[in-house]
Amino acid sequence: MKPETLLPDHIDAVQANGVTVRKGSVGAFLASWRVLSDPSQSDASHAAAKADLIALVPALDALGLFDVCEARDPQLRELIAQGRDGA
Repeated sequence: MKPETLLPDHIDAVQANGVTVRKGSVGAFLASWRVLSDPSQSDASHAAAKADLIALVPALDALGLFDVCEARDPQLRELIAQGRDGA
């Protein structure tokens, strides 16, 4: 399946299992993790990336991302757990 089949250019979000998932959510999750795992980033950047990543977990869970992809990094697994717990 092609991305544009799931989310055409004129659509910015979809509903997945009752959760609104915005276009770019997976990319934003990955970008946030890159910031968090970069020790050269500031504490403020780490804090913002952590909050953004945790906030995205429910949407990515609704898409089923974590049913097919497993985080290898223990810190990332913990952040995903926090997002699932509503932290």
